[in-house]
Amino acid sequence: MAEVIIRQTGQRIVCEDGANLLETLLGAGIFVDNPCNGKGKCGKCKVKVEGETLLSCLTEVHGRMEVETLHKERKHKVLTKGYLPEFEKDAYDGGYGIVIDIGTTTVVTGLIDLQTGKELANASMINAQKHFGLDVLTRITYEYEHPETGIQELQEAIVNSINGMLREVCDEAGVAKEEICEIDVAANCTMMHMLLGVDARSIGRSPYKPEFLEAKMLKAKEIGIEAGDDTVLYCLPQVSAYIGADIVAGAYVCEMQKEKGNVLFIDIGTNGEIVLASDGRLMCCSCAAGPALEGMNISAGMRAAEGAIEDVKITEHGVEVVTIGDQNPVGICGSGILAVVKELLRTGLVKKNGAFIKKEKLKEEDYRYPMIQLNGTKREFILHKEANLFVTQGDVRQVQLAKGAILSGFVALLNKAGISMDDLDKVMIAGQFGAHLPADSLVGTGILPEAVKDKLVYVGNSSKTGAYMTLMSKKVKREVEELAAKMDYMELAETDNYERVFTESMIFPAF
Repeated sequence: MAEVIIRQTGQRIVCEDGANLLETLLGAGIFVDNPCNGKGKCGKCKVKVEGETLLSCLTEVHGRMEVETLHKERKHKVLTKGYLPEFEKDAYDGGYGIVIDIGTTTVVTGLIDLQTGKELANASMINAQKHFGLDVLTRITYEYEHPETGIQELQEAIVNSINGMLREVCDEAGVAKEEICEIDVAANCTMMHMLLGVDARSIGRSPYKPEFLEAKMLKAKEIGIEAGDDTVLYCLPQVSAYIGADIVAGAYVCEMQKEKGNVLFIDIGTNGEIVLASDGRLMCCSCAAGPALEGMNISAGMRAAEGAIEDVKITEHGVEVVTIGDQNPVGICGSGILAVVKELLRTGLVKKNGAFIKKEKLKEEDYRYPMIQLNGTKREFILHKEANLFVTQGDVRQVQLAKGAILSGFVALLNKAGISMDDLDKVMIAGQFGAHLPADSLVGTGILPEAVKDKLVYVGNSSKTGAYMTLMSKKVKREVEELAAKMDYMELAETDNYERVFTESMIFPAF
């Protein structure tokens, strides 16, 4: 056997000799950031072992090892509300309901008084499945790598999180868990499978066919949710492996099935899910934007937590940054990396092909000259010298790939419908991440075209709102299920000239 001692707290963890240090720390409930699920690629799981900085995922435990953790879990910025249309609620004599939005990154829960429809309390947290990977594919990979235990471990992580949030909201409102009549859940397809303990591996391999798409209704206690014996769990329906119940909920909340004109709905995150309503037809697609827009795969990237840079301005007097919680900067989140790329383009430090300009092309008296430095042969932008934060050429390329993916999905849907950008009446931006993106960043980086800048409408957490509407109305449940059946999914890779569309969509706009 071996032993790990946590330097800051003195906590002792006994493990097998030769055990993986990251797995040992996570198993003991110690926070270690590990976006790549222990693959040694992201460089974020650093710890100090006897004064030497190491990646915990590549370190084995032998004998007695003293470990100093280098990061603390920070308070995150989570969106809990969204646009709510008028609708007719069912009549209830009493009782309570729960609505849950399970995202890959965050989970949001609300306690509802069924008689009044009022939200009495809400809670939010980072999805505990982050220990198994920060995106759906790394979590699916975990199921592949741990066929005996992976499905159960991922289910237990989210169910335990839900039980903790149920206790929190019930205690806050003075409600007994046994008084909960129904729990309605909207989630992406992978998260829904993992919640129900259903094998999600088929979502990660061609032909990307989920085990189920239809709405599910069962007793909550069947999957370990701690509520009443008869508490019903309702899971909203899905369209495909990458258009889940969260997007169906959003399309319903935005009343896209009733739109007469041309309306685009987009949820921007690790995946960019897009729905287009045109001439009464609903078409949708999903594009793999990657985790860069949520602060991951970025050299100084982090989630939207305290100390994350969320806005940047490049001026003649220097670089100005705004951080979440007005804390000292410790990294940059998704909205921040978009803001800085937009500024790099605006000031000409990055060209429209995504490459940094050569420092020698700038005069020494140019205010931009000291902002660029060479790291070996590679150019990088000095974002915050005191905090040792930089934007590298690789970071710009990550944003460029995400921009290409989202814009190409946008263009492909419009091409299929036979309409142009100018024909769009409205573009609705949904989701946790989208809510924090100003139009200047979306258009300035070219994720969305200039033609829609004045047509943007932010609808917030439409996934949770959709779950609220199904909770409060059996008619809405029926209509949401009918809507999911009507949504026509388009596989981008199979569309005509998609590679050309993607390549053109990678080009940044000129200022």
